[in-house]
Amino acid sequence: MLKKIFISAVLILAVLSFVVSLLKGNNNAEKTVTVPDRVAVINISGTIISGADSKDNIFSQTNGVTSGSIMKQIREAAADDSVKALVLRIDSGGGSATAAEEVGRELKRFKEKTKKPIVATIGNTGASAAYWIAVCASDKVYANATTLTGSIGVYMPYMNTEELFKKIGITSNKIKSGPYKDIMSSDRPMTPEEQAILQNIVNEIYEQFVTTVAVGRKMEESKVKSLADGRVYTGLQAKNLGLVDEIGDYYDALAAAGELGKIKPGATDCRR
Repeated sequence: MLKKIFISAVLILAVLSFVVSLLKGNNNAEKTVTVPDRVAVINISGTIISGADSKDNIFSQTNGVTSGSIMKQIREAAADDSVKALVLRIDSGGGSATAAEEVGRELKRFKEKTKKPIVATIGNTGASAAYWIAVCASDKVYANATTLTGSIGVYMPYMNTEELFKKIGITSNKIKSGPYKDIMSSDRPMTPEEQAILQNIVNEIYEQFVTTVAVGRKMEESKVKSLADGRVYTGLQAKNLGLVDEIGDYYDALAAAGELGKIKPGATDCRR
């Protein structure tokens, strides 16, 4: 009799232990975390240069931003399903045309791949290469009334130090493989032929800039060229000329991006 009672008790304990283990297993199951829809924000501040992310190379630190770092953030935003819109927060006087072209190409890929909206917002300054980036693929461009923007144009700096070198007794000589190998050398005047070569390069890049603005702003190239003499415009002037869409700040642009991305109010602002 005692033996039967003992066996029954053991069986009951075994069943209870099995049930408890099942309950614990359910409690330890992985929990699914739902990430809310959000707007990705990419900050573009300072001089824009071409190259890899400066954080990856201690020998190429910059006070501005590289095209590599911006493109990386654009691709991360494109790969994130929770990101429903992209905001470019710009405060830059410009930089490299090549860097602007690289970033612009990546922004167009973002639009083609994701079909998601892009909104640009310009702070103190969004000129030259920064304006190129702002308008190349954006659905809306915001600026403050006092923002300085535009500066649609291209220039190539050149300095002639020949007379200075003569005064301090420095003579520069070189052996070159062709007549234009030392073009833009600062120790001699530029020849008319060299100036013509460089002017053609500047003109070609300028035409690309004009085309980018014309397509991005849905304007005739002739109208863009009438505005593209290198000058800057205030945000208010730019709006009246069709170079930006709205007068507003970062939060206005963020709200517009949320609306275009069909995000519910209170969605997360994702700073990248």
